Amino acid sequence: MPVEYVVDNHIVTITLDRPDSLNSMDPQMLDEFHDAIVQFKNDDNIWVSIITGSGEKSFSAGADLRKTIPLYGDSSVKPPWQPPPSIMRGIEVWKPLIAAVNGLALGGGCEIALACDLRIASENATFGQPEVGWGLMPGWGGSQRLPRIIPYAYASELILTGNTIDAAEAYRIGLVNKVTKAEDLMDTAHQYAQRICDQGPLGVRAAKEAMIRGMSMSMDDGLRLEQSMFDGLRYTEDFTEGPKAFAEKRRPEFHGR
Repeated sequence: MPVEYVVDNHIVTITLDRPDSLNSMDPQMLDEFHDAIVQFKNDDNIWVSIITGSGEKSFSAGADLRKTIPLYGDSSVKPPWQPPPSIMRGIEVWKPLIAAVNGLALGGGCEIALACDLRIASENATFGQPEVGWGLMPGWGGSQRLPRIIPYAYASELILTGNTIDAAEAYRIGLVNKVTKAEDLMDTAHQYAQRICDQGPLGVRAAKEAMIRGMSMSMDDGLRLEQSMFDGLRYTEDFTEGPKAFAEKRRPEFHGR
């Protein structure tokens, strides 16, 4: 199985597992990754996902071009082959996603990391969008997400030159949240995930949705969206539990209801 799905309480770790191919994504892995994201999205008991790659050399080197590019022009495939929507249009789930980037994150691998909410990188991580060097362009969200995450000048340099950057530079320009030693990467990612799990899960999801949807709105529309989503939390058990726990000087017990 090229994708592993391991649950630990409210956290699932999704591992891209083709280490002999630098965890590059062939059609089978793309389908299994899509299924894993859908499973995470639909499981009410799983609140946060960590996405990582097998081994220390590579998070993912992107699409396996030898196996994916020919399918785009294969007229025998009906309907024409396209990557699953969770790849092409982004990971469409309001639950938080954390990318634990070990080694190479290139092309589609970088784009998967960009689709996550937090990015933790090992010291040996490398980021890049090399598609133009092959006569292509970023096709899994990179041209849209990268200039929304880092300043346009940095994004355009990465995308238009195909240059790569190391973890230290990625942190400097705001592409990653934290850089760790390779041996500490997963522990650090789990610490972030557990910290998020300690918060009210419905509030976390609403806040993420408000931020992402609000980025394409005017400030006035974004504020109306925020108020609407805040109001939507009023009738949940968690909305009652949080202030009650605060008044009683105890930790809240959230259930995502």
